[in-house]
Amino acid sequence: MKKTITTRFGEVEYSPDNILTFPEGLVGLPALHSFIVMPNTKKGPLFWIQSVDDPLMAFILTDPTDFFLDYNVIPDEKERKLLGIDSTEQSVILSIVTVSETREITLNLAAPIIFAPTTSRAIQVILEDSPYSTKTKLPEIAASQK
Repeated sequence: MKKTITTRFGEVEYSPDNILTFPEGLVGLPALHSFIVMPNTKKGPLFWIQSVDDPLMAFILTDPTDFFLDYNVIPDEKERKLLGIDSTEQSVILSIVTVSETREITLNLAAPIIFAPTTSRAIQVILEDSPYSTKTKLPEIAASQK
């Protein structure tokens, strides 16, 4: 049975079967557990997740390895348990994207989201002693590559 919420994107209809679940919520937002992935109307590496728990909350996500080829996060045993996967099942690393008022785009590489496609569960983890920041700028593209 379809449900509807009113969001910044207008009226959004979704199936409860397609919920992305964050068992522990997001860092600083522990009450946000249920999200839907918004249909991507533009081609590109960015997409939105919309909170079902709070229709005012939505986040832009991307695969950070599209920009940082050596970026890698492997879930530990506790994290795999929260995701409902074992060590043989694949997970996907995502980063929250921020666009500043000056249109500068940054990725939160210090607190990535680990997503398990087989269970539709995700967790946000804080990387200890990480060389990355919560506002990591996108790498510069060399003039010859433009």
